[in-house]
Amino acid sequence: MDIKGKVHEIYPVVTVSEKFKKRELVIEYAENPSYPELVKFEAVQDKVNLFDTIKVGDQVELFFNLRGRAWVDKMGKTSYFNTLVVWRINPITSGGSSPAPEFAAPADISPAPEDDDLPF
Repeated sequence: MDIKGKVHEIYPVVTVSEKFKKRELVIEYAENPSYPELVKFEAVQDKVNLFDTIKVGDQVELFFNLRGRAWVDKMGKTSYFNTLVVWRINPITSGGSSPAPEFAAPADISPAPEDDDLPF
């Protein structure tokens, strides 16, 4: 899955245990600009470094996996949790500035000269 949005907040790396670390990121997702959503994602293990090159205000494209799990409490009640786990991030713009548009050189579509001596 992927999503585009503006970086709203970047959290520091949290070491949960000797073998597990994670880092969270919140983006503002504005499918409907009148009602933007703040969505939290996380990167785990070696992917926590993905957020090192971005900053608050950057426009990014995130690629992530949707994970879900159940948890049963002491009373036997089951709760469900979802996690959006980032595996790649591409910066679109930096700090709200727009990238320069890229244009290809126009193709020459002018007709061939009449005095050519092509064999066909």
